[in-house]
Amino acid sequence: MNTTNTGKMQYHFSILALLSIFFFFIRVGFADDNTVKFDENYVITWGNDHVLSLNQDTEIQLSMDKSSGAGFGSKLSYGTGFFNMRIKLPDKDSAGVVTAYYLTSKGNKHDELDFEFLGNREGKPISLQTNVFAGGVGNREQRVILWFDPSADFHNYRILWNQHQIVFYVDDIPIRVFKNNTNIGVGYPSQAMKIEASLWDGDSWATDGGQTKINWSMAPFKAHFQGFDISGCPKTDSNNNNNNNKDCFLPEHWWNSEKYWTLDSKQKTNFKNVRKKYMNYDYCSDQKRYPVPPPECLVNS
Repeated sequence: MNTTNTGKMQYHFSILALLSIFFFFIRVGFADDNTVKFDENYVITWGNDHVLSLNQDTEIQLSMDKSSGAGFGSKLSYGTGFFNMRIKLPDKDSAGVVTAYYLTSKGNKHDELDFEFLGNREGKPISLQTNVFAGGVGNREQRVILWFDPSADFHNYRILWNQHQIVFYVDDIPIRVFKNNTNIGVGYPSQAMKIEASLWDGDSWATDGGQTKINWSMAPFKAHFQGFDISGCPKTDSNNNNNNNKDCFLPEHWWNSEKYWTLDSKQKTNFKNVRKKYMNYDYCSDQKRYPVPPPECLVNS
């Protein structure tokens, strides 16, 4: 064999080797997206006998029947972060059933950031309610109708929380923005919070204001959760001292960088589209509850 052919073969083998390594790392990278096991960052908080671990502990199923629902929470509290959970909601007739994913601190004057999925009769759309509590003050509900069937597959539900804004996302689409307006006297979440998820009986209020009740013949209701990695600034201060939370605002945490201070142009367009097409309740527009709109409503919209 002449040296020219030998050189060509070596070249082709080198290219193939590089491609093999490249695709290997791609496969590993994708596999790592959902390989963090539940018990690395989370614990069951209630309804232990209504919790099932699946797929080598990378997926958790919560179930609810007349006897109980269930819930889990993070082991640590976090001072800021970009939190994500992949969720698949109960299917078929889920009226009155609430699936929740939220951040919350302790105490009467607690902070809280809520995703609450309000079940409905089979074939009717699911409402997603969000709420923001700061210093124990909430009553900031907004609701959107989800533009897909959230029980058919997993979707990403995210909460960005930094010192500039809080953004609720559905599959990378922002559905709510709550700005830091402490300069005009509006409370803003600043306490370290744990991540919680639960499946529970909201029969008294969740669907049609409580008029549509749970069809218990459809029980047990089942919600599935994936994605147990956490992008957050962990806090270990059991007294939840806010003065110790300042390090969580440092730019070394990527979610605190300038990129995440405001929505970009594409996000703003998607956000306006969601509000226009899918929002069916906004506390800012509820004149019966708030004859004078809360001050944040004038700057958050």
